[in-house]
Amino acid sequence: MNGTRKGATGTPTLDEVAKVAGVSRATASRAINGGQRVSASAQASVDAAVRSLGYVPNPAARSLVTRRTDSIAVVVPEPDDRVFSDPFFAGTLRGVTRVLGERDIQLVLLLARPGASTARTLRYLTNRHVDGALVVSHHRDDGLAEHMSQLDLPCVFGGRPWAASDTVAYVDVDNTAGERLATEVLLERGCRRIGTIAGPADMTAAEDRLAGWRQAMAAAGLVDDAVERGDFTESGGQRAAEALLSAHPDLDGLVVASDLMASGALKVLAAHGRRVPDDVAVVGYDDLGVAERTTPPLTTVRQPVEEMAERATRLLLEQVDGNGSSRPMRVIIPPLLVRRDSA
Repeated sequence: MNGTRKGATGTPTLDEVAKVAGVSRATASRAINGGQRVSASAQASVDAAVRSLGYVPNPAARSLVTRRTDSIAVVVPEPDDRVFSDPFFAGTLRGVTRVLGERDIQLVLLLARPGASTARTLRYLTNRHVDGALVVSHHRDDGLAEHMSQLDLPCVFGGRPWAASDTVAYVDVDNTAGERLATEVLLERGCRRIGTIAGPADMTAAEDRLAGWRQAMAAAGLVDDAVERGDFTESGGQRAAEALLSAHPDLDGLVVASDLMASGALKVLAAHGRRVPDDVAVVGYDDLGVAERTTPPLTTVRQPVEEMAERATRLLLEQVDGNGSSRPMRVIIPPLLVRRDSA
């Protein structure tokens, strides 16, 4: 027995820790909650008392001292069904949780669909229920970049934001360079009538990839009129491919802004008797598992989603800890071409 009195619940109290350590209650509290303004000897005494007593800090009391919730929000302005079916989001969450797990920090997933849901999400963030926010898959009209830049809350965007890119930090892959790579693969094969299935016009990733395709086509002296848009889903890719083949039956190459859309396009080409890659060569974008399972396996541009999510989360935690740069950080990761059988 150490001779100290247990609390009413039979568990060690902060007063006990202070008594055993031979310090004041305030010093014990500071030592347990970060060690600010605590001498090395006092910190060592408190640490020893915590171990000997088996003291576990009260999370609510700790948050009052540290003003921290030990939680991070991942904000996704997308419908529920897409979040839980698209491998992009699964990869993003794996990357985030891997980093948060190192610090025992909780992830809070906020699905901020346009309208009332976005307003509710902003109220939640404004009230500081989390220590910071990572925003992914944002759209032009959701206004999240502008709103987040005005909140006194650490924030990092996964992907280049439409607005406020000079006031919010972000991590992105070089989408323009990636789509140039994809198009150049088809040009090297000798394709000259190359179309593209672009993503939604309200997303920066889609617009950057479309710009890369246009740059490569212009550099080759080819027309760039064969464009249809999809919504980054397989069914969207199918609809866009049908429209492209109807308007441009002479296509011999196809650059698609996501592997899910490319999977849909491959099904349409097969249904029309177009052999891949003999009649039409196809290149996708993402390499998140879908490309390996298509028929034929898809040549694609790798978007390192888990690495991007990890780097964005570490950047966010630096802000939370007060160690971030005074200027918003921008991390751009180079793309990588993965060759398979479709081109």
